[in-house]
Amino acid sequence: MTALAQLELIDVKKLYTLEQAEISALGGVDLSIERGEFISIVGHSGSGKTTLLSIMGGILKPTSGRITFEGDDVYARNEDALAAYRADSVGYIFQFASLMPVLTARENLLLPTVFSSGPSAEGAEDRAASYLGMVGLADKLNAYPSQLSGGQQRRIAIARALMNDPDIILADEPTGDLDEETEAEVMDLLKRINSERDITLILVTHSSELAAAAGRRLRMTNGSIEQV
Repeated sequence: MTALAQLELIDVKKLYTLEQAEISALGGVDLSIERGEFISIVGHSGSGKTTLLSIMGGILKPTSGRITFEGDDVYARNEDALAAYRADSVGYIFQFASLMPVLTARENLLLPTVFSSGPSAEGAEDRAASYLGMVGLADKLNAYPSQLSGGQQRRIAIARALMNDPDIILADEPTGDLDEETEAEVMDLLKRINSERDITLILVTHSSELAAAAGRRLRMTNGSIEQV
């Protein structure tokens, strides 16, 4: 008996209408992802990588096709259940750290728990301190983003993505604006989270070198996906 995929995309298409013309961002993607995998997706700008990630994360509804999480159709859920999927099952790391400048590191980490449908608010203060320690920033609990380097902000963003104990982390160019040394530190941290916590990691990157660290490498070209 074949094990149930954690996340599965079945003939997923996404069309945009621009000035009465239809533009295909995804042209029928089929993809099966097992729990704990580390997958990288490479491709040129405009190839559909971010669109694919947004659909996986419950942010952008596909034009057609199905996305299932542990066998359950993500976009067949009502709005509350879809919001719960986004908040509790998926952690996001964006191209930029996107920290709230008026909040401290601790407060930025606590922010996702506000949107959780589960008991994630319980013990949130302890988790925030623990995750900051895990990313090597235990002494920055009360620091504001303006007081932190770019690499430190990115590590806080990674810690924030873990706050609701997600099953999947979606990382969209998470090292795009970092120097090589800091980039390596961030990637080592992501790989450690993937291996030690069995959290599925899906990484979108322009870098073939970073993509090579993944257990499975995929390439997007004009809205289609293939194994590298």
